[in-house]
Amino acid sequence: MKSGIEFEDEINLENERVRLEPLRLDHLEALLPIALEHPGLLQFSPSPFGSQENLEKNIQGALSDRSRQFRYPFVIFDKSLNTYVGSTSYGAVSNKDKRLEIGWTWLAPDSQGTDLNLNCKYLLLRYAFEEKGFLRIEFKTDSRNSRSRKALEKIGGFFEGELRSHTVLPDGYRRNTVYYSILKQEWDENKESIFTTILKV
Repeated sequence: MKSGIEFEDEINLENERVRLEPLRLDHLEALLPIALEHPGLLQFSPSPFGSQENLEKNIQGALSDRSRQFRYPFVIFDKSLNTYVGSTSYGAVSNKDKRLEIGWTWLAPDSQGTDLNLNCKYLLLRYAFEEKGFLRIEFKTDSRNSRSRKALEKIGGFFEGELRSHTVLPDGYRRNTVYYSILKQEWDENKESIFTTILKV
């Protein structure tokens, strides 16, 4: 298997809990009810949301990022609910430097607070580190997003710092962005401790 992310590949990641498959425009119909029922779900994100037009822009932007080999977006299928519940991505991919970012993640409220996100992160981390040879994985979020920050710390993310007035949001607010990372040499220990329940399945 080639190292690095090949953007033309159809990457499918799956375990007994969740399936991650390449995002397509025809996923719009399945994801739209979430956007309409929870318009504030992406309040800390610069991505458009909350209406059919905005969700379509969101998906088209993700697909455009894939075509220019910047980001590889996935749709998330929750097997316990038997439905699509959100999206996540590899992004800021540098095959040369063997680093990438995991982010652009959102989940329907019914899937939050469950083990779904832990399973998603496990699949993404394992594939990047073990199958694609990456040495550094980055994460970033709004400094105010305590839920996201706790989730990153829960999977072993190392806090690297805060960039002030970093990203403009749709309402014009300039957010501070915090960065976390996990390195390859930390992965084996993290996998055996943090993801032990998944490994036992």
